[in-house]
Amino acid sequence: MSRLFQAIRTRQVDARQRRELNRAIATAATPAMRDELVLAAQRSAFDR
Repeated sequence: MSRLFQAIRTRQVDARQRRELNRAIATAATPAMRDELVLAAQRSAFDR
């Protein structure tokens, strides 16, 4: 059961980070900052 709970927890953390990054992209102060955040999101997607 420990693996199940760990998998659930990992998915929750990933989802939370994805939501926070999407919120940061949506509220970025400048287009340049938005571009940097999009690049960071793309890089993190390839790490999985």
